[in-house]
Order: sequence, then structure tokens, then C-alpha cells
Amino acid sequence: MYEFKLPDLGEGIHEGEILKWYVEVGDEIKENDSLVEVETDKAAVTITSPRSGKVFALNTKIGDIVNVGDIVAVIDDGTGEAVVVPQLEEKAAPPTAAVTPEKPAEIPPTEPVRKGPVVAAPATRRLARELGIDIKLVPPTGPAGRITADDVKLFSEGGAVVEDKVPVCPVPRLADVDESRAHAEFAAQAASTIPFLDIEPLPDFTQWGPVETEALRSIRRKVAHKMTTAFTLIPHVSHMDEADVTDLEIFRKRERDRRKDKPGGHLTLLAFVIKAVTAGVKAAPSFNASLDPFKNEIVYKKYYNIGIAVDTGKGLMVPVIRDTDRKSIMEISADIERLAAAAREGNINVKDLQGGTFTITNIGPLGGTALLPTINYPEVAILAMGAVQEKPVVRNGEIVIRTILPITLAFDHRVADGADAARFVSEMVRELSDLNLLLLDT
Repeated sequence: MYEFKLPDLGEGIHEGEILKWYVEVGDEIKENDSLVEVETDKAAVTITSPRSGKVFALNTKIGDIVNVGDIVAVIDDGTGEAVVVPQLEEKAAPPTAAVTPEKPAEIPPTEPVRKGPVVAAPATRRLARELGIDIKLVPPTGPAGRITADDVKLFSEGGAVVEDKVPVCPVPRLADVDESRAHAEFAAQAASTIPFLDIEPLPDFTQWGPVETEALRSIRRKVAHKMTTAFTLIPHVSHMDEADVTDLEIFRKRERDRRKDKPGGHLTLLAFVIKAVTAGVKAAPSFNASLDPFKNEIVYKKYYNIGIAVDTGKGLMVPVIRDTDRKSIMEISADIERLAAAAREGNINVKDLQGGTFTITNIGPLGGTALLPTINYPEVAILAMGAVQEKPVVRNGEIVIRTILPITLAFDHRVADGADAARFVSEMVRELSDLNLLLLDT
């Protein structure tokens, strides 16, 4: 028997979601035949069988989350015996058969507190210090194991129980213990690093009406982690402007029609903006950098890899177009087409999602006049493109209709200042508004 374990799927990937099995128990499979499709936080990957034989067991079902190294299938290849132990069943929640509405499980009321971090507001902690009480010993009565000021006062008076010896802390159901403890640990850890941060558990939304829940998985969960990291660590500042792309749009549409059958022939405005951004970050290195807070260093990158935000339907991906300083606009356009298609189809190479130095997000095709984007950590800047519109503007004292592109630069104020951003955006506007200058400089 051959135990097939989820292999290492790339740098930084430690788990995946089972999307599809290509076989069933009892099927014959050959080496290198498609076995299972797994979605990671970067892309969907089809994994082939490393052995030939008969499928003896499938230890996971569609929708399960498995870790790298978990046994997901067993193949009878005639090489011995294996004990099939479904990996995910070992991670199931403790059984709750002994818990009934009439007689809750007997769980010591202080057990969640003694094993996990203390969850209490700063004022409550201060009260405990003033009374000379170790707050870790106080039984909680608040939601999710929170210690209240009343709990501290009661404990200071010499009692952890009320009349009739009823525990002060409501006896939780077994199924609730891990959830409460997990929230307590998360809240305490966050509060220990960010002053005044007090994370309350969510209310029970079902008390107001029906709800539907969906697990936060794969790409969506990766986006959540990235956005939280970016907004927690980076002081965002945004600078907005408008570029007159009237002449550029006339040129682009003419060349698109002329080159439609060639690679990159779709020729979107994004390709021109990438080229303008590349020229901009070469002139302003602080926007092509990263800040290392552990070494107190700014890392200036001498290569130019521009990421493009792509809406895949399952979440946001940022494929990276490499060496944009050495590529023509047509080559960049071809890369946009290839990488965007691969991202939406879920078969993009993980390496194509790494190594970016600056990111561009384009909401223009979806509408919207402006956007305040979130920096793609650990980069220090991101450019957002709004919808191109014809607008009345004043030129030489006359009102004329021009094609206008709104842009927003969000940047890390630890690395660059507002004056730097103003100069960077102004130069971009100048290049996008003057076709000759754009083509000459790029």
C-alpha cells in the first residue's frame, strides 16, 4: 500500500482545500494520471498520482482543508500494507453526546481562564491591580470568558461563587469551550501588542433573523490575512489626481485594431500605465522599496516587477509582470493577457505571484470614479485606476470635452512623504497626457 500525502505545493503554502477527486475507491490509476485538485491560497493545482495501482481509500472529501503531509489517499500498489486513518477525522471537535439541555456537562467554571490568556478591559485590569488581585484567578462571567469589574469586586470580597453555590461563570457546553477559549486567546494576544485594542465577540445574529455562513478559505482567507497585515503595519496616505488621456486613447484604440491578431493585441490602457509607473519608480526609488522594521532598513529594489490586481471570482490575485523596464508596451500587454487568464482559470504558476515591487489595481472596467487602495505588503505603494470618462475641462480659457483617467496613489508614509507622492503622480500625469513624452521616456 502507498500512502499519498499532500506534497509541498510551493513557498509559504502549508494547506489546501480539496476541490475535486478524479478517482473513486476501487478505480485503477496509472502513474502521472490526475488524482486530485487542490486549491491553495494562491491557485488551484491538479496533483497527479506518483504510483500506479488501485485506489484503496480516499481520506478526505470535497471541501476539506488538509495540511501538507496529511495522508489524503491510499493506493494499493502491491508493496505492502498500510493502516488507513483519515487525517481530518482526527481534528474533529470533541463529541458532545454527553451534553444535554437538561444536564450540562460538568466543567469547572475557571478552566477556560486558567488555561488561556485573560480577557479583560484595561479598566478591569487596573481595578484588579488596585485591589492587589491576580486577575488570572478571577472566574469570568462575561461573554467568551471575559472578566468584568463585578467579577473582580466579588473575588476581592472573598468569594468566587454566589448564593446556593451556583458557579459565577455560567457552565458552557462542551462544544462552546474551544470557541470561547480561542476567542479569549486571540483577543488577549491582540490586546497585548496594540494598546486600547479590545476585540469583542460577534453577537448572535440569528436573534434578528435568518443567516447563512461560509467558511473563510483558500484565496479569500489569504486576502483577509494580507489586508489585515497591511492596514495594521502600514500608515496609509493617499494622493489623487487626474490624467488627460485623450490623445493616448486615440492612439491606443488605433493600434489595438491594427494589432488585434498579434500577441498583446488587446492593448488595454493598463499596459501604458505600467510603462509610465515603471519610469516613475525609476526616478523615485522610494516607491520601489520595502521597509524592514526588524533591521531598521529601507530596501531599494533595482529591478522593476509590477503586480496587477485581478478579480478571479474566488478572490483577489496579483500576478507579477517582470522586468517592465526592459519590455515594450506590446510585450507588457501580452503578459497582462496571459497572466490574467491564468489567474481567472485557477492554473497560474505560484512563481508568477511572487517578487512584485509595485502594484496597480484597475477598477475602471467595473466603474467607479475613485478608489482608496490597500498597499500590497511588503511593498510601499499601490496605484489605483478609476473609470476613464469624457468630462468637460478648461483648456486655454475654453471648455472642451477631454478623456480623463482618475488615479490614486496610496503609499507608506514611513518611507515616503506627501511631497514625494505629489511629484511622482504629477510626473505620471504629465507622461500619460503627452503621448510623445510617454513613448520617448519608455
